Amino acid sequence: MKEISVREMLANAVHFGHKASHWNPKVKPFIYKKAGDIHLFDLQKTAKYLKKACEELYRAARSGKVILFVSTKPQTKISLQEFQKETGLPIVVDKWIGGMLTNIDTMSKRIRFLKDLLEMEKTGEIEKFTKKEQAKLKQEREKLQIAFSGIMKMHRLPDIVFTIDSRRDVNALKEAKKLGIITIGICDSNADPDLLDFPIPGNDDSVSSLKYLLDDFVFQAIKEGRKFSIKKND
Repeated sequence: MKEISVREMLANAVHFGHKASHWNPKVKPFIYKKAGDIHLFDLQKTAKYLKKACEELYRAARSGKVILFVSTKPQTKISLQEFQKETGLPIVVDKWIGGMLTNIDTMSKRIRFLKDLLEMEKTGEIEKFTKKEQAKLKQEREKLQIAFSGIMKMHRLPDIVFTIDSRRDVNALKEAKKLGIITIGICDSNADPDLLDFPIPGNDDSVSSLKYLLDDFVFQAIKEGRKFSIKKND
C-alpha cells in the first residue's frame, strides 16, 4: 500500500465534513476544527484509521473472506461495478432491501427465482406463457435485478460489510452489527462511528475524496490481498 499523505488528502478534499448543524456529536474525536459552519477532519487521525481499515481489508482478502460493498450513492455506482468485475466481490449499488442480511434465507429464494427468470428468457422457455404473463414476469425480473444483481454470487453471509456513505446506508450497518459481521466504512461528520468497527473519518460526498480513499487505498488493499490468496491456491 502506498504512503498515506496528508497533503494528498487535502488536495482531494478528504478533510471537509458537513455543516456543523448537521453533525453527529460522536464524530467529535475525529474533528480538527470548525471553519465557518463546516467541520474539518483531523487528517492525522484519518490517516491512522484509514491504515487500520486497509490492513483489515488486506487480511480479509488474503484469507479469501467475502467483503460486501454497499453504496447507494449514484456517484459510486460505476466504480463499484468495475471493482466487482475485477474482483468478483458482491456489491449493492441501487437499493438496500430490508432483511438482505438478517433474512438471508428469503433473499436467497428471491435470487434463485431471479436466476430462473433469466434462464427462461435465455432459453426461450418464457414464450410458453401468454403475452400478459410474460410482461408480468419481465417486470418482476427487472425489479429483482435492481435489488439483487450485485449479490447473485454471494452464497452466504459476508464476513465484512463496507459502506461508502455510512449514514445513507445505515440499515446495512445495523443488520451487519446485529449478526456480528465486521463493519468498515467511510464516516463523514453526519454518520455514527459506533456502527463501524473500522471507521474511516472523511468526506463521503466529494468525487475526488472518494476516488482517493477507494481507488488508492481501499480497493488496492483488497486487490493486493487477493493476489496473495490466488497465488496460494494455485
